[in-house]
Amino acid sequence: MTVKTNRLGGSALTVLTWIVALLFVFPVIWMVVTSFKHEVDAATDPPTFAFTPTLEQFTTILDRGFLPYLANSAFVTVLSTLLVLLLGVPAAYALSLAPVKQTSNALGFFLSTKMLPIVAAIIPLYVISQNLGMLDNVWALIVLYAGMNLPLAVWMMRSFFLEVPTEMIEAARVDGAKLPTVLYRVILPVVAPGIAATALICVIFSWTEFFYAVNLTAAQAGTVPVFLVGFITSEGLFWAQLSAAALLASLPVMIVGWIAQNHLVRGLSMGAVK
Repeated sequence: MTVKTNRLGGSALTVLTWIVALLFVFPVIWMVVTSFKHEVDAATDPPTFAFTPTLEQFTTILDRGFLPYLANSAFVTVLSTLLVLLLGVPAAYALSLAPVKQTSNALGFFLSTKMLPIVAAIIPLYVISQNLGMLDNVWALIVLYAGMNLPLAVWMMRSFFLEVPTEMIEAARVDGAKLPTVLYRVILPVVAPGIAATALICVIFSWTEFFYAVNLTAAQAGTVPVFLVGFITSEGLFWAQLSAAALLASLPVMIVGWIAQNHLVRGLSMGAVK
């Protein structure tokens, strides 16, 4: 009786898990389905489930100049993430494996930079960008996105660095290894999954960031989120085109996340089990 009860309980839990997973995935599925509809089918109420699939919306999106926005997003995301890693890895090492008396103050400062609402800083940033001739420039977004993601990246990578056994570092130093060798030959291979998880989160935050992009860019440096706003018009929403554009905008991040999912799981679970 107990075995049957356990089986029924396990089956019920499996069914419940699938239901919850489908509820979370349903908006994405609906977006994909809507992107293959004609605009007239996408606007029906109640929704139309029987329709003739079409690629017309994707063609329209490409004709509206989607690729330059995609290129801007990719360029800004990749370079800002690399800049975060370049600055964050040494900072995380210094704040974890080589701490000093003011380490807690430095960590508090990093955390405090995330407490200021973005809207409170946009006017000074706009004025500074204007004075430097950086308005509508991808390099301004690179610097801002790096600054936006760096505090979170340092905190995350610090927790990963703390999991490195000190015996490994001491053994490398006994063998005569200098700090750069210890960092790049001993420590980084151990924390590589954590760094990959941090990089992926920075990529997601940079790719989806909207507020800076919409206020500091125009025609030359607009990113994908800015492009998506163009479908909100006084005539209403073009649901099929918006769904097609959102699908194209989501694909790069989804592909990167799918490729890096093993590193992401390993990185986010580092230190969870002792």
